[in-house]
Order: sequence, then structure tokens, then C-alpha cells
Amino acid sequence: MPTSSASTTDSARSSAGGVQSLERAFDLLERMADAGGEVGLSELSASSGLPLPTIHRLMRTLVACGYVRQQANRRYALGPRLIRLGESASRLLGTWARPHLARLVEETGETANMALLDGDEVVYVAQVPSKHSMRMFTEVGRRVLPHSTGVGKALLAGVPDDEVRALLSRTGMPAATEKTITTPDGFLAALEEVRRLGYALDDSEQEIGVRCLAVGVPGSPSAAAISISGPAGRVTEAATEQIVPVLQQVALDLSRTLASSGA
Repeated sequence: MPTSSASTTDSARSSAGGVQSLERAFDLLERMADAGGEVGLSELSASSGLPLPTIHRLMRTLVACGYVRQQANRRYALGPRLIRLGESASRLLGTWARPHLARLVEETGETANMALLDGDEVVYVAQVPSKHSMRMFTEVGRRVLPHSTGVGKALLAGVPDDEVRALLSRTGMPAATEKTITTPDGFLAALEEVRRLGYALDDSEQEIGVRCLAVGVPGSPSAAAISISGPAGRVTEAATEQIVPVLQQVALDLSRTLASSGA
């Protein structure tokens, strides 16, 4: 039996509505992550511009699927089911990044890392160690606060200052070493330097005697940075001038790899 034009139109609207709902649901999840993982409906409505009934309907669906949970205080938090998706995605990103990190090690001689911004923390998702007997090692999966790391600075350099301040107020700025930046103004000044220079430096701010150089991965589907780390005696100012262009080129090549993989 032929399909009427009215039925066809209704079907098209339903399909379009379904896609729109999916886009809105993912947008809400990302806004929750940007807010630290827990928000109220009114906050989501204010930031997204969506009416409260629409947000409430989407959140009910996300709660039913396990991607969001409702807290006792009636606020909504990211749900545990997202952990499995995030871990799988991180492993894939690490797999795609590893050949590029290996190239970094070959050209610089130092340990190469890839890290992501996950909520308010930096998580290391891939590493290729240096061939030197004295080398740096960061366990894949390790989480650190961004204010004391080169990758943290590289990741936050593209974030508006007010959002950086909000993140720092949530995490605090504990000193890992005597050289750690422990004030928001000091950290924002460091981010301005990252933007000016095109790379981030951690000079014994996470661990005494260790220097780290980092750059962001442009166009990454999730905020990502790559870095090299090594003893301060090897990662000198002279070495930095040679290493930074290599880091920047590898970041561009990795960006192209992620784009071609559909990540």
C-alpha cells in the first residue's frame, strides 16, 4: 500500500527529532562534565538554553540508561556506565597515539606521554619510555591535578580564564614541590605564557629535578596533550629549542591520524 505524504512527513520529523534529542543528550553530558560532573536542572537550562521540561525528559532517559544518576540532593551526576565507554575510548586513543609517541622518543631521547583532560583532572592514556637508563615513568591511567603539570597547562591554555578559575576552586592547588604554582593568578599568568610560546613547561613543579615540555593536540575530539619528560640536566634550555618543534609537528601528525580514524 503506498505511503501517504503525511505519513512520510511525520516519519521524517520523528527521525529528525530523534537525532536532535541525541545531540541534545550528548551536549548535556558534556556540560555536566565541564561543570565537574554534577549539576542541577536549572544550571543546565541556563547554560544550554533548553527549557526545563526538555532537559527533565532527556535526563530521565539518561538516568534510565545508567549514564546519569540522580543524587539525594536532587542534583544530577554523571553515571558509572560512562566509565566503561571512557576507558575504551582512552585505550583506542592510546593505541593510535603510540607510534607518534615512539617517534618522539626516537627524535628527542626522552619519555613521551599522552594525556587527556577528564573532568577536573589530567589522566595519562599512553606512554613510550625513553631508552636512557635514567628515565621518567608515569603509569598509564594515573590521574593528577592540572596546575602542577606541563600537560595540564597545555590542556587548559585553550580554556577561558573564568572556567580555569572555577576548576581551580574545585580542585584546590596543593603544592607537589616547592616550585608548584599555588595561586590562580600565578597559574593564569603561566597559561598566558603557554599561549605566547606555543608550548607548556613544567620545571620541577610536579617532581623535583624533572622537566616536562607539552603541547596540545589540535582538533582532538577530547582535549588532549602530548609531552616529553626527562631529567632537568638533559631537558635544558638548549634542548628545549630543539624539542619543541618536534613536539609541535608530532602533535599535528597525531591530529591528522585522529581525524582520519574518525575519532
